[in-house]
Amino acid sequence: MYTFTSRVRYSETDSSERLTLPAITDYFQDCGTFQSEELGLGVKYLQQSHMAWVLSAWQIVIGEYPKLCDEITIGTFPYGFKGFLGYRNYVMDRADGRRMAHANAVWTLLHTDTMKPARATEEMLKRYVLSERLPMEYAPRKIAGAVSGSWEEGFAVKRHHLDSNHHVNNAQYIKMAFQYIPEGEKIVQMRAEYKRQALLGDLILPNIAREDKRYIISLCGSDREPYAVTEFTCE
Repeated sequence: MYTFTSRVRYSETDSSERLTLPAITDYFQDCGTFQSEELGLGVKYLQQSHMAWVLSAWQIVIGEYPKLCDEITIGTFPYGFKGFLGYRNYVMDRADGRRMAHANAVWTLLHTDTMKPARATEEMLKRYVLSERLPMEYAPRKIAGAVSGSWEEGFAVKRHHLDSNHHVNNAQYIKMAFQYIPEGEKIVQMRAEYKRQALLGDLILPNIAREDKRYIISLCGSDREPYAVTEFTCE
């Protein structure tokens, strides 16, 4: 497992001085990026290969939110490749070894020239060391109940939403959707299903649905078809 250590910063916490869900997502994404960069399979390698890993689905389970100044260790490892898909787990542990959060992600490898699926290269298969997947309850990739709630006011994609692939970064969708969760709700699981890419200037129309303690927030285009569907399960 690849790991790095950090300390919960004030800028990453909410009004209760706990690490936010979007910050946890950022840590997990950064951890995978750090591993790929150290293996020589990072952004530059992908750009030169005319390829990109695009997230297809997230499942993040939070047992406890780290507090301000907590020392944490973030870890990740790939556990499988199948065709154009890559599978990866993530963990976040406190310094005393207590598991705070864990996650599963499904990634799709694309040719950036054609935006068609691509198989992992020999370098990827050789350098990424696979591990046994985490013992967790794996949710389906697809989220049921999308686009069935109330429509909120739309907003345009800005430059700060984009990443090096020039589309809205997967974590940015979660930050967008997170704003519609009522204050005081404790999120214990977040799922996200990514359907298509949103680009600079595109309109985002949020659709909000609630079923008991389950919020489904679809981030749609002007055609009301989703770019991403998120599901937040609260305690």
